[in-house]
Amino acid sequence: MGTSTAQDMSVVYRGAMSRFSTGVTIVTTRTPNGPAGMTASAVASVSLDPLMLLVCVGNTLATRDAISGSGVFAVSVLARGQEHHALRFASRCDDKFAGMGLRADHELPVVDGAVAYFACEVQEEVAGGDHTIFIGKVVSCGYEADSDPLVYFAGRFGSLCDPRSHAQLAFDWQLSASI
Repeated sequence: MGTSTAQDMSVVYRGAMSRFSTGVTIVTTRTPNGPAGMTASAVASVSLDPLMLLVCVGNTLATRDAISGSGVFAVSVLARGQEHHALRFASRCDDKFAGMGLRADHELPVVDGAVAYFACEVQEEVAGGDHTIFIGKVVSCGYEADSDPLVYFAGRFGSLCDPRSHAQLAFDWQLSASI
């Protein structure tokens, strides 16, 4: 194996990580000036007892300071068809929440139509290079059983494929074409 520069390794690392399929989430919190949020794919379960998860937030993002200041955050797992939300929250636009549907039954901003959500209290902040890892105790969560998640792979949005439904669609199409 040849010698790589740090810059070469960074490019290869980013390419390799892009091949790790992941769900797409919006991480939100509340501040005295209104809600704050960002798109995130670095979200993972930490513990079942107590219920805990983690989110990784870039140190230069305003959402990082907002979560640290509020001590709470919510994770909304986006559904297929919510790509526009992911793109908006990945940008630095002024009001990411303008015209967006939020669930009214939560103190934290939770995206309406999300596949799942988790409301958390920050238990720990851990330095992780150019990111802060927030470990949160889950105080509330829920999910939609009949909803498909939005996934991200190789720089593109997609969805899960259920071979059984594809087989049924193909059968139905061929049946209707033969009639």
